[in-house]
Amino acid sequence: MADSSGAPADPALDHAEPEIRAERAYLATARAALHRMHHDVVTTETQLTAAAEDNDNYAERLFQKRARELRALLLVDLPDVPLFFGRLDFDPGAAHPGSTGAERLYIGRRHVHDGAGDPLVIDWRAPISTAFYRATRDDRQGVRLRRRYGFSGAAELTAYEDEPLAGPGVDGDRAGAFLAAEIERPRSGPMRDIVATIQPEQDDLVRAPLERTVCVQGAPGTGKTAVGLHRVAYLLYTERDRLGRTGIAVVGPNRSFLSYIRRVLPALGEVNVTQTTVEELIGRGPAHHREDPAVARLKGDARMAEVLHRALWSHVTRPAEGLVYAKGVYRHRVADHEVSEIVAGLRGAMRYGPGRAAAAKRIAHAVLVQMERRGESPDDRTHNAVARSKPVRQLLDAVWPKVTPEQVLFRLLSDAEFLARSARRDLTQEEQELLLWRRPPRSWRSAKWSDADTALLDELSDLVERTASIGHIVLDEAQDLSPMQCRAVGRRCATGSMTVLGDIAQGTAPSAVGDWAALLRHLGKPDARLETLERGYRVPAQIIDFAARLLPEIAPGLGAPTSARRSPGALRVAAAAPEGLPDAVAATCREHLKGEGSIGVITADAALPALHQRLLAEGLEAASLEENENAMEDARLVCVPATLAKGLEFDTVVLVEPAGIVNAEPRGLHRLYVALTRAVSALHVLHAAPLPAALREAA
Repeated sequence: MADSSGAPADPALDHAEPEIRAERAYLATARAALHRMHHDVVTTETQLTAAAEDNDNYAERLFQKRARELRALLLVDLPDVPLFFGRLDFDPGAAHPGSTGAERLYIGRRHVHDGAGDPLVIDWRAPISTAFYRATRDDRQGVRLRRRYGFSGAAELTAYEDEPLAGPGVDGDRAGAFLAAEIERPRSGPMRDIVATIQPEQDDLVRAPLERTVCVQGAPGTGKTAVGLHRVAYLLYTERDRLGRTGIAVVGPNRSFLSYIRRVLPALGEVNVTQTTVEELIGRGPAHHREDPAVARLKGDARMAEVLHRALWSHVTRPAEGLVYAKGVYRHRVADHEVSEIVAGLRGAMRYGPGRAAAAKRIAHAVLVQMERRGESPDDRTHNAVARSKPVRQLLDAVWPKVTPEQVLFRLLSDAEFLARSARRDLTQEEQELLLWRRPPRSWRSAKWSDADTALLDELSDLVERTASIGHIVLDEAQDLSPMQCRAVGRRCATGSMTVLGDIAQGTAPSAVGDWAALLRHLGKPDARLETLERGYRVPAQIIDFAARLLPEIAPGLGAPTSARRSPGALRVAAAAPEGLPDAVAATCREHLKGEGSIGVITADAALPALHQRLLAEGLEAASLEENENAMEDARLVCVPATLAKGLEFDTVVLVEPAGIVNAEPRGLHRLYVALTRAVSALHVLHAAPLPAALREAA
């Protein structure tokens, strides 16, 4: 490996070795070409905009304008993101059949070409780039040499390493050290992409076809979130037109997590992807109150789907009398038994809202038949007028009334008799009593709904009107969704595919599903391809081995994860007296701030505010993720409540009082497992109370 210094380097320095200078020059040429491409798009499309002013189709003009803006945005150079990260030297004719000379391709985050249209950088998603991730000495795929580059924090090329695949062998330890250096590079701010270090097993998942739903069970540090985001970028590259019509979304557990990952897709050249939470995807806004975990668990149970179905359709009843429709001197009668037959034929055959509309049309049709028997010639306008007439509306209001999801759920949770009729044998008497509000609101309009309620409301909404489906959803931290939340997400992808990401061992929600087969069934994707990532690249072995001691208790069916690297001094566990614990935390943070990288202080939610204030009082510039969802971008030292730690990564984690995390909730050991595995370089555990039994011996 050649390296000028490892520090930000000046390309004009004479002492840099010739190969480094040549590669820097090529990088400068590629960046200049990208700037030219951007300028050409902006200039050309400005001219097209002026020409389009004569177009009278406003919608078409607006679409063209947005498409032009997006094309220009995709070509914006990000100065802190290396334009390429690798190089492939091919055998003659291997990259392009018929070529007689050796070929060299630079692999990067986006395609860049020169003024003549010849490629300077090949997009990592192109088929020919697959060899960068999968070629081996046993299966060279035409590659003679693979080169990886090292960059400073300012995206200045400082190093390269060659891996010959033909001829003399390469020092595998040295190649591994180069990748480890990239993984261990100190981080601050939001998550980085891993496009330069994707491993073969990850690449196989990234390049899975759009039609197939993929579920990834990934231990901490295996890169499952990165796999999902890179798959989004890959699918948009291969299926852009199709997904442009049907849509694509990334769904995360909370806004802090989405803030953490928000820069990954733009760095990969994708800037037009919806990133949202489950609550935002459902579209019912934030919950207004928290409820008992036992109640939340019951509301999230899949049995509630049948209960809700009965509750809604119980509003459709038999008519007490038929219809009388007057037109002029004539009275057209539809007998009650005929109305009953119409309603019975439609009840349950379609959704509630369209069913009511169809019932109105069929009743109107029965009236038109009588008109025709009298010699009239009614047309479609007459049919629509009868269907919308007051007598038909009044009949349907009695037989098939309009209802909202909120009205139905309010009645279900406040009326014991109605709940019993809807539940039948699906819920026990004790479960019904648990569901009922102790102090019901005065009306459904004043009801305050919980997170679990929003999934029930969404189920009812879909029973009333069909939910629109999009082309692809990446669902991260899926193990925390209840069956009812899974159904809500799944119906938004009923005609599309999904990338489902998670770790059963990290399931912390009261209604978390403990089995992937059941979760995929609730999502409506029972035939999904299930893959397991057990080899971690982010979390050092000492840390993952320590955390894995909890697995026999929290996830006995899972195998212990492994790590591809060890880091000296990665794990430290220290006890302190209760009164001295805050001082120990402050001293530890001060010590780590002398080095590089981000620091996360993780503790139980209830203890976080006081600890944050103590660090501020000690003169430490600590931000709080509880107060600011963008805190990881604003500060190196961030205080993190345990409930928001999932999916985040820090160079160093200072974990304070594990017992407090365990005792805070029923699935506290699962939450502790999450907190223990957030560190990329070092984990420092500080405690006054005894550690959980599984960790004491190791500590």
